[in-house]
Amino acid sequence: MTESLRILRRLPLLTAVILGISSGVHAQQLGYPVSGLYIGAAGGFNLKGNESIKNLSSNLQSLSSGLSTPNLNVGTNIGGAAFGAIGWGFGNGLRVEAEFDYRGNSFNNLSGVNPAGFGASTKASGSERLWGPMFNVAYDFVDVVPWLVPYVGVGIGYQRAHLSNFTATGTSIALSPVLSSSDTRASFAAQGILGAAVPIAQVPGLSLTAEYRIIALTGTRTYNAGLSAIFPVVGRTSRFGTMQWGHEYNNTFLFGVRYNFGVTPPPPPGAPAPVAAPAPAPSRSYLVFFDWDKASLTDRARRIIREAADNSTRVQYTRIEVNGYTDTSGTPQYNMGLSVRRANAVKAELIKDGVPADSITTQGFGETQLLVPTGPGVREPQNRRVEIIIR
Repeated sequence: MTESLRILRRLPLLTAVILGISSGVHAQQLGYPVSGLYIGAAGGFNLKGNESIKNLSSNLQSLSSGLSTPNLNVGTNIGGAAFGAIGWGFGNGLRVEAEFDYRGNSFNNLSGVNPAGFGASTKASGSERLWGPMFNVAYDFVDVVPWLVPYVGVGIGYQRAHLSNFTATGTSIALSPVLSSSDTRASFAAQGILGAAVPIAQVPGLSLTAEYRIIALTGTRTYNAGLSAIFPVVGRTSRFGTMQWGHEYNNTFLFGVRYNFGVTPPPPPGAPAPVAAPAPAPSRSYLVFFDWDKASLTDRARRIIREAADNSTRVQYTRIEVNGYTDTSGTPQYNMGLSVRRANAVKAELIKDGVPADSITTQGFGETQLLVPTGPGVREPQNRRVEIIIR
């Protein structure tokens, strides 16, 4: 546990290093909210809560009379953990994912009430390994900090728990009791997730992640086991039966990466105009208006987008720009994210209406470039808009 405390003390420094890599980056322009397919992977360490051996089967109890083996606590060392996931983001902060995880911890001791048999300073060896699928639902808080995306999640699944060469040797010199098992059992599991993602400016869609998970295995698990002890006259005698292990909790700390496919990089700022460029063809623009603090499309908005999509098939164009704006109510940071979500909603409707995705560029301008000039905090309907420009 001393080693665990040393690692926990280093967590603020490790997190600060990860978060500092992308300081000043706007998450809204680098793939957040997550939309569409993404994958992730992470590794770290696992702290397992003490498990308990509740009782032995009758044939083992007949040999363990006087050894007081039931209700022992099993101690473990810090271990490793890893997982891989594939998921889908809905573009509004909500994500669903399927993962496969692995955790492994070695045993170090048993503690109990009877030092004559098992307990007190009883030594243990071997390890427990957990692995299996989990299905998670998570939510990203996009507009909290420009360069940081906190998230929370919950999950349920199925975990296999394998005792690998578990051996506990009692402290009684006269009896020399030995309890052992190498068996695998499965259990339903549930977990909670608390984490943060940092977008990488150089690779839109790529993020570094740091998270804490607590996972619990439900119910008791009954393992095949063996117990041996030395008795006068007969010598060492062995019995085989079962032992029950109680509920299990794991605290896991992970550091990893996530990649969201299909994220379009933002246009470079201040790109110089080409020298002696020919006069651009006349552009056509369409305005789509939104309700206050909403990024969802009205029926009127869908008709306008449909008209723009139909007209794009009748003219030669080089690109279609979709620019989002807001009114001045709310904070500038929140309005920037809202304008991006509005632009993404219009882009998705254009694609649905047959416009090729690679011909559309989106950008959010927040509460800048107002159509109707107002002061701060004014809910002006005409400023809550997306402009579709066919060039």
